[in-house]
Amino acid sequence: QVQLVESGGGLVQAGGSLRLSCAASGRTFSSYIMGWFRQAPGKEREFVAAISRSGGSTYYADSVKGRFTISRDNAKNTVYLQMNSLKPEDTAVYYCAADPKTGSYYWPYEYPYWGQGTQVTVSS
Repeated sequence: QVQLVESGGGLVQAGGSLRLSCAASGRTFSSYIMGWFRQAPGKEREFVAAISRSGGSTYYADSVKGRFTISRDNAKNTVYLQMNSLKPEDTAVYYCAADPKTGSYYWPYEYPYWGQGTQVTVSS
């Protein structure tokens, strides 16, 4: 089992940047596929980005491709989401999630472990 704690959210103007971090407990962090999801008020939780166990493969939603970068540091048990060129439509609660299985990285139900979320608000 792994426990996840996100940080780094906040209020930023459109065009600005934020870096989210997700710290994981336990000594098996490198065995998890890690994902970032977000949920805006009144909307379903949606995929943002995912990264393979080694960090060698990354996946992005079309809406964030070219603006967001996911990375991980297995020595620090941490996954990051660098968000640049932020837009008001990026406003949401951002969650990190961990999946010990090999399979689809896209669906929230594939991930059994979740953090509590961190709010990102982008003003226009």
